[in-house]
Amino acid sequence: MVGQRFMENLIDLDVDKKCTISTFCEEPRAAYNRVKLTSYFETRDPSALTMTSEFDAEGRTPWYEENNVELLLNDKVVSIDTESKTVVGASGKEVDYDVAVFATGSYPFVPPIPGKQRPGVFVYRTIEDLENMLAYVKENNVKSAAVIGGGLLGLEAAKAVADMKVESHIIEFANILMCRQIDQGGHDALVGVIEDMGLKVHCGARTESFVGEDGSTDNDSESPVSALRFSNEDWEDLPVQMVVVSAGIKPRDELARDTDIAIGERGGIVVDEQLKTSADGVYAIGEIALYNNFIYGLIAPGYDMAGVCSKIVAEKELGIELGLDELPAFTGADLSTKLKLLGCDVASFGENQPSADDPDVSNLVWNDHLGGIYRKLIFNKEGTKLRGGILVGDASDYTKLHKLAMQGGELPENPAMLLAPPSARGEVEVEELSSDPNAQICSCNDVTRGQIADVIGELGVEGATLKEVKTCSKAGTGCGGCEPDVKMILSQELEKLGGSLSNHMCEHFPYSRPELMALVRTAADPETVDSFDKILAKHGHGDGCETCKPAVASILASIYNGNILDDGRMGLLDTNDRALANMQRGGSYSVVPRVPGGEITPEQLIQMGQTAMKYNLYSKVTGAQRIDFFGAAKHQLPDIWEELGSVGLESGHAYAKALRTVKSCVGSTWCRFGVQDSVGFAIRVENRYKGIRSPHKLKSAVSGCVRECAEAQGKDWGMIATEHGYNLYFGGNGGVNPIHAQLFATDIDEDTVIKYTDRYLMYYILTADKLERTAPWQQKLPSGKNGGGPIEHLKEVIIEDSLGICDELDKRMQYLVDSYHDEWAEVVKSPERRAKFKQFVNTDENQEREEQIEFIDQRGQVRPTDWVADGQSQTNWKPEDTDVFARSEKSWVTVGKTSDFEADVGSTILYGESQLAVFNNAKQGEWYCTQNMCPHKQAFVLSQGIIGDAEGISKVACPLHKKQFGLADGQQLDGDLSLITFPVKIEGDDVLVELPSEVEVNAILGTSGLRVQSSCPDITGTDLEKDILNGVKNSTVAVF
Repeated sequence: MVGQRFMENLIDLDVDKKCTISTFCEEPRAAYNRVKLTSYFETRDPSALTMTSEFDAEGRTPWYEENNVELLLNDKVVSIDTESKTVVGASGKEVDYDVAVFATGSYPFVPPIPGKQRPGVFVYRTIEDLENMLAYVKENNVKSAAVIGGGLLGLEAAKAVADMKVESHIIEFANILMCRQIDQGGHDALVGVIEDMGLKVHCGARTESFVGEDGSTDNDSESPVSALRFSNEDWEDLPVQMVVVSAGIKPRDELARDTDIAIGERGGIVVDEQLKTSADGVYAIGEIALYNNFIYGLIAPGYDMAGVCSKIVAEKELGIELGLDELPAFTGADLSTKLKLLGCDVASFGENQPSADDPDVSNLVWNDHLGGIYRKLIFNKEGTKLRGGILVGDASDYTKLHKLAMQGGELPENPAMLLAPPSARGEVEVEELSSDPNAQICSCNDVTRGQIADVIGELGVEGATLKEVKTCSKAGTGCGGCEPDVKMILSQELEKLGGSLSNHMCEHFPYSRPELMALVRTAADPETVDSFDKILAKHGHGDGCETCKPAVASILASIYNGNILDDGRMGLLDTNDRALANMQRGGSYSVVPRVPGGEITPEQLIQMGQTAMKYNLYSKVTGAQRIDFFGAAKHQLPDIWEELGSVGLESGHAYAKALRTVKSCVGSTWCRFGVQDSVGFAIRVENRYKGIRSPHKLKSAVSGCVRECAEAQGKDWGMIATEHGYNLYFGGNGGVNPIHAQLFATDIDEDTVIKYTDRYLMYYILTADKLERTAPWQQKLPSGKNGGGPIEHLKEVIIEDSLGICDELDKRMQYLVDSYHDEWAEVVKSPERRAKFKQFVNTDENQEREEQIEFIDQRGQVRPTDWVADGQSQTNWKPEDTDVFARSEKSWVTVGKTSDFEADVGSTILYGESQLAVFNNAKQGEWYCTQNMCPHKQAFVLSQGIIGDAEGISKVACPLHKKQFGLADGQQLDGDLSLITFPVKIEGDDVLVELPSEVEVNAILGTSGLRVQSSCPDITGTDLEKDILNGVKNSTVAVF
C-alpha cells in the first residue's frame, strides 16, 4: 500500500516522465488495501480491495501499463547489490536502478509456541491467508477457533473468523485489549461490544502450546490442532480446531541484512528524515523503515513517508524542480487513530496514556456500560489544554477533539462539556462535521472536505456513488475510519436525506423510536398497545431494559398522558422520572419549581426560602429563570412539594424529557424598547406545553423586541416580538454545539404562533429518534419542494398540510394540553403515591443524607463531598472475600408483604444499619435481594435502577452511571465489580430474605462504614547523505 502510494505520488510529480518504475510484487496480484482485509468476506472479490482498478485474470490492473510501470507479479526480490545498483528477483529478473525504495512492509510475528507448525495454524496477512482459512474451515468442519493477539490486527482477525461462521476466541497476553491505544475503561466497553457479537475474550492468557488431536504438544507433530493449553493456574484447555496468529508484526528486513544497509538492533532499516538509508540511492518507507528507533505500523504515517520520499526522489534524484521552500522531512507521526473495530468506534489521540508520575494531568471519564460507550479526556491540571483522549463506542466527534489536542484551541469554560458523546447529547454526526472546505476529513490520505465536494461535483448526481467518490478522492480508502464522514458529505452534497437508516432501540425491539411510535399510534385497537407489556408482547421480546423502557414510557406519555407513576409505569422510568426529581451525587435529589415566563410572586419567593431553610437545601438560581434546591432526600420530596404547592408552585419537570422553561424578557409591560407583552405570552406558552413528554428536553423563549434579550433564537422554538406580532423560529439548541433556530414565519399573532407550535412539536414528538433534540431532528428532515431545505419542508407540512396530518397533530396536541396534571400535586394528595417515596419498605425509620455521604460547607451552604477518581479509595468497592458470608449462620427474615414491593422495580429495606435492595421481577416471577450500594461510587441507589434483561440474564442498571449487574449472582455484566446477593423466598404474602445476623451484615454493608467522606484511610541519521547532481535523466526507480 505504501509502495503503491509512493509510485502514485512520484508519477504525479514527474510530469516530464524522467523516470521508469519497476515494482516487484511477491503476491499473485497488484496492490490492494490490506487494512480492509476483513471486508473481503463481503464479496470474496479481490477487486473490492484494489488500490487502482479491477484485477484481471492475472492479478493486474490497467493502471500500471497506463503509467509505464513495470509490474513483476509473483516475484520477490532476493538480493540487492548497493555497489552495482542492481536488484534480482526470485524469477532471476535483474533490474538496474538509480533509486531503490524498500516498501517490503512486515510479516506476522509468530510467538515460539510449541505446535505452531500444525495444520490449522494460520497467520492473518493476505487474501491467500483468508482463502486458506476458508478452505480449512470447510474441509475440517471447524466450529471454534482461537485468535492469538488482541491488538488492532488481532481484532480484525477475530472478525474474519466470526465472518466464517466460526466461534471466535480472542487470546491476549496483556490484561486488556489494544493496550497501546486504550486503557481499562476502554477495554471494558470494547469487550462488551465484542461479546455482544458472540465473540469470546480471554485476557491475561499465557498460551503454553497448541495441542494436537493426538494430544502432542511438541514442535514436530503434524497432528492438526485441537486445543490451546495455558500455563495460567486453573485454566482448562480451550478446544479449538483452528488457530489464527495475529500477535504483532516484524519488519521484513532480511533482504537488507546481507548488504551494507544499516539495520536497527531490533530490526527495521534505519532511515533519516528524508527516508534515506545508509546506502546511496536507497530509501525505505512504511513498516520496514526505522525512524528515530521507531517502526510506524499505521497506514497514515506510511503514506506520510511515501509523500516525503516521493518529493525527495523527484527533486534530489531526478532533478525535478518542485519549488519547495524547505526540504521535505518525516519527523515522526501523530499516532492518533480512529477505527471501526467489529462495528465499534475505537479512537485514541494525543497523549492518551500519560505516565503515572506526570503531575500535569487531569482526567475526565464517561463510562456508559449500557450504551457501550467509554470516553476519557486528558487535560492539563488547569483544564486549559486538551492533551489527548480515548474514545470507545462513540467517536463521532473525534475530528473536533483531535484538532483541539493536536493544534490547540480555546476550550469551553467548563471542559467537561466536551466529555459527553454526541449520542448522549441527542446530536447527529452532521453537527460535528466542519463546513470548512479546508477541514481534513481523511487523515490517512490528507483529503479535505473541499476536495471531496469537488469530486462529487465532477462526478455529478448520477455518477457520485460512495465507491466512486472514495476512488477518485482517496478519502476512506485507508483505514476506513472516515467513511461515515464521507457518506455524510456525499449525502449533504447531493441534498439527500441524512440519517435515514433506522437503528434498533435495543435487543428487545427491532425498531427505532419513530418506527415504534408509528406502530403504536396507528394501532387499530389502542387498547392493545396502551402499556409496555402489551407493546413488548406485540412488537418485541424479552423483558426490556434501561434503553427501551424509558423510550416506551415517553411514547405512552406522548399518546395517552397517564400519570407516569401509575399502572406499572414506574418500572419504565429512568433515574430522574421515577423520583420526579433529578438524582444528584450521593443519591440526594434536586427540587425545581416551575416559574412560567420567569414571573414569580414575593409570597412564592418567601415560601421557597422557608422550605430551603427547613430542609437545609443548597439553593441556586438556574440559567433559565428558575430556582434550584439541592440535597433533598427522596422521602422528603412529598413534604417539600406540599409546602411549595401551598403557594401555587408546580413541578418544573427538570427531571423529564419535556418542556423545561419559556424564558422571557420584561417586554412592553416595563421595558421602554418592548413592542409586545413577552412575559404574558411566555406564561401562556409555558402553561400550554408544560408536562408534555417528548424525545428530549424542550426549551423556548419570548423576546419583547429585536434586541433579543431572551435569546429566543437559541431555543428549540422561540418568538421575537415585532410591531405586528411575532417572528417564529424553529430548531435552535444551546449547549455544547449551539445552533441558531431558523425563521419559520413573520409578523404572526399569538394564536397563529400557538397553532404552528402545536404542529411543530407534535410532528417532532411523533417522528424524532430517542434522545434527539429538535435541531438535529430538523436537520435530518427532507428539503422542501422548492429546494428550501428542512425549514421549507416544515412550512409545507405545518402551514400547507402537505402530508395531510395537520388535523391529527392538532388533536393530539390538544389532548395532551387538556389532560395536563401537575405530577407533584397528584403525589401530594394521594397516600398511595406518597408511599412510593418511602425510604424503606420494612420500617418508618430513615437514614438521612448525611449518613450516606459527607456534606461539607461551601460559601454558607452545604453540598456533598467530592467523589474521588476511579480506582482510589471509596470507589470500585469489593468485599475481601467473594462469598463473604459463606461461613455465616443464616436465617430467613421477613422483610414485608408482597404488596409492599412494587412490581418490576426495586425497593429498599433496612437491616440493622445496612441498606438492601429487593427486586420484584414480576414479569418473570422472580425475586432478588442485593446490597443497595453501587460499588462503583459507594452510593446507596441500586434499588432505583431499571430492571430488565440482557440476553436472558435478569439485571439492574445503576441509576447513576448505568453499570449493569446480574441480579442472580451480582456479577457486573460490563466490568469486574460485583454485588453481594441474598436468597429470597415467598411464603404466602410474606417476603423473606435469608440473612446472616445484623452484626455480621453491618460489618460489611453498614451504611456508616461505607459512607463516602472527604478523607478516610485506604480500605481495600543523516551523516551518510550524499550530494546528488541535478538534471539526471532517464533514471530508474525500483520499488519492492
